[in-house]
Amino acid sequence: MALTKIEWTEATWNPVTGCTKASPGCLNCYAERMARRLQAMGQPNYRRGFKVTVHPCMLEHPMCWRKPRMIFVNSMGDLFHEDVPTEFIKRVFKVMENAHWHTYQVLTKRAERLFDISDQLPWPDNVWMGVTVEDREHLYRMDSLKTTGAKVKFISFEPLLGPMGKVNLKGIDWVIVGGESGPGARPMQAEWARELRDQCLKAGVPFFFKQWGGMNKKKAGKILDGHVWQQLPHGDNNHAIR
Repeated sequence: MALTKIEWTEATWNPVTGCTKASPGCLNCYAERMARRLQAMGQPNYRRGFKVTVHPCMLEHPMCWRKPRMIFVNSMGDLFHEDVPTEFIKRVFKVMENAHWHTYQVLTKRAERLFDISDQLPWPDNVWMGVTVEDREHLYRMDSLKTTGAKVKFISFEPLLGPMGKVNLKGIDWVIVGGESGPGARPMQAEWARELRDQCLKAGVPFFFKQWGGMNKKKAGKILDGHVWQQLPHGDNNHAIR
């Protein structure tokens, strides 16, 4: 477990590492680049590079961190990848249930797997479940998310690769929007982000604008129409987001 610079969370926990590309948003995957780097550095959990690997030794780590944290689960992989055994996913959820003083953010592109096993999982209030939707073709992932028992359901429109048009935000508790960053970053148009922000404002859904992205995301910043948008679900201010 480690502190992180990801704007909408505080720490990361990776009981699973590695992934395979699922859709256009995966093209320039930051986690894949980082995994190769960690493998070259000899980091034990990345001996297999970016191949999907479960790490039972990581399961109990949240129990050891006594101070409450907002924790992004599997920043370096996808918990619902088809190569992750269902029993291991259940073990991860059990840890999140037991270490109840943390808030966990789980994000997946595997909406079909999420739908298939959702009824086998406990859904404690401290587990937020999200899906990534990078273009209109993958809006269907939202429908799978809405069937889960998660108290907080969120959408990450990152990297935002095109206009979304009208989005059905009923049953959605939080929206994150961000442009792609790093080598080969595909540009995000301002009107795409505004379109989603305006729909969130109308629907009363908290809106978090992460970044414009690009090769120098720090320079590009995160100001949208003169404002920094960093709203959290249900006015949850128990965790300060840097």
